[in-house]
Amino acid sequence: LYGYSGDFQAANPIPDGEYGFGPWQFNQNELWPIVIGIILLALAVLLVWAMMRSPWGRVLRGIREDEDAVRALGKNVFAYKMQALIIGGVIIAAGGIVYTLGSNASPGVYVTSLTFFVYTIVLLGGAATVFGPVLGAVIFWVLQFFLSNLMPALVDAGVLPFMTANQAGMVRFILVGVGLMLLVIFMPQGILGNKKEMTFVK
Repeated sequence: LYGYSGDFQAANPIPDGEYGFGPWQFNQNELWPIVIGIILLALAVLLVWAMMRSPWGRVLRGIREDEDAVRALGKNVFAYKMQALIIGGVIIAAGGIVYTLGSNASPGVYVTSLTFFVYTIVLLGGAATVFGPVLGAVIFWVLQFFLSNLMPALVDAGVLPFMTANQAGMVRFILVGVGLMLLVIFMPQGILGNKKEMTFVK
């Protein structure tokens, strides 16, 4: 799909020019979706934070710990799970819209590695937390950007003479897989997670 974001770009209030610092330089058309994404992210984080502090959120937390006990208290566990699924789906849909607000959308972008990237982000920041996935995403994509430029540069400098620049660029996928395994083994709660709240399938 392409050519669908004309109206969105036409509403861009950002003046022409380059914005950012260092390797993170964006023109006005690239920056506009980023601004909208950050605004939607802030709203989603605020919404989830408020909901998890409400009685509804406390019931969800109880379901995560022991759904049989919550069911014994007369709560409709299925309904709460369905509500959480729908709210999560709406937030994910908003993220998908922002992800495709550039110039086009191609099925080839949505590959298996993207799924593992999301898993790594959640585990890195901390599952069952509000701010953990945000922190995990920032750290993960900075590292991804750094590695995707560092590895080919090492090949060009002769530090890695046994591989090509393309092969070096793919090494980051191996490093993500290794990092995911190490996270699950040594730090399953993530950076902001609470190990005491971690529950596993019995």
